[in-house]
Amino acid sequence: MKRSVAVAAALLAGLTSVGSIPGAAFADGGGPGYNHDDRDGRGNHHDDEGAVFVQTNKAEGNTIKVYDRDEDGRLTKAGEYETGGLGGFTIGAPGDALASQGSLTYHRGLLFAVNAGSNTVTVFGVDGTKLRKLQVIWSGGLLPVSVTVRDNLVYVLNAGGEGSVQGFELHKGRLSPIRGANRSLGLHNGNPPAFMTAPAQVKIDPDREFVLVTTKAANVMFSFEIGRDGELARHPVISDAGSVPFGFTFDTEDTLLVTESGSNEVSRFELEEDGALDQIGPSVPNGQQAPCWIQRVGDYFYVANAGSSTISAYRVNDHGKLELVKAVAADTGGGSIDLTASDGFLYVQNAAAGNVQGYEVNKDGSLTLVTTVEGLPKFADGIGMEGIAAS
Repeated sequence: MKRSVAVAAALLAGLTSVGSIPGAAFADGGGPGYNHDDRDGRGNHHDDEGAVFVQTNKAEGNTIKVYDRDEDGRLTKAGEYETGGLGGFTIGAPGDALASQGSLTYHRGLLFAVNAGSNTVTVFGVDGTKLRKLQVIWSGGLLPVSVTVRDNLVYVLNAGGEGSVQGFELHKGRLSPIRGANRSLGLHNGNPPAFMTAPAQVKIDPDREFVLVTTKAANVMFSFEIGRDGELARHPVISDAGSVPFGFTFDTEDTLLVTESGSNEVSRFELEEDGALDQIGPSVPNGQQAPCWIQRVGDYFYVANAGSSTISAYRVNDHGKLELVKAVAADTGGGSIDLTASDGFLYVQNAAAGNVQGYEVNKDGSLTLVTTVEGLPKFADGIGMEGIAAS
């Protein structure tokens, strides 16, 4: 097991509960895996239509652009909706302003968006390509950058200051803070935090036993045990997770793939019963620069390499070994950041180019470009679009 004892001890010494948060929501009305999750795109069906959602993260007012997806994967504009909050940024971001994965999350007819500049989360009801704002609520901390949802539990990762995780109960499209579910990460960041020291992603494991967080520069992952009512353990298990762990996704109920953007590799870990991470086999390099985001489509796992503007393809073979399928499955040429999947198609958010590309996933893991939509906010002066999800 790869464990970072010195770092873990230092971080644990700084961990405290951030405290209770107000129960009142700043709301616009009432509202109405594995479980469906926009990070677990499992099939290659090509038989349904859907929607792709893109978060503009504009400082003067965050919005969600909606695109209709046809059965061939092509996207057409369908509308733009205000979140009621502000976009934000991390200091020194090279191309991805929020420095995170999961800032926009779709789950069972609901869309969750972070408003990093105003420390809130917006919940939308989704009806095809139409959005209805249901709630805007304080994130429980500073600079929210990632959201995870499973069943009736929602956890938000806040990157500013000490960094924190805040848990919410989801009921009829509305969030209510869970008592005992606000936990500090003890990172001692400023607000906004530096790109490298900002935590990158939060996610609930498939069995709903732990909330996991990647920390980037600290080179560790936190595992907070989830209590019966969604409360979180006061002290997490802290495990070494390689060099600058960024994005991650589960490939089975208790194993996960983690991108290591510092060493340009992907690693596979087993989540132990106590929340510790145990590495399975060696890390697998892809020869690209800054692999950060990871998205499953069928049997393949696609990684966005921001530094080389490419997409790499991985898979776990029949013997449980992680292997690189294609170092360059696609050359996007546009500063690739976040990813999502819909009905067997992979959608790539390109921050430098200000576009989204859609690819058909072929049986051998290769990618065929089928659509490109332009006119999205390009990364400039430290801020740009970030966050993509699909129904």
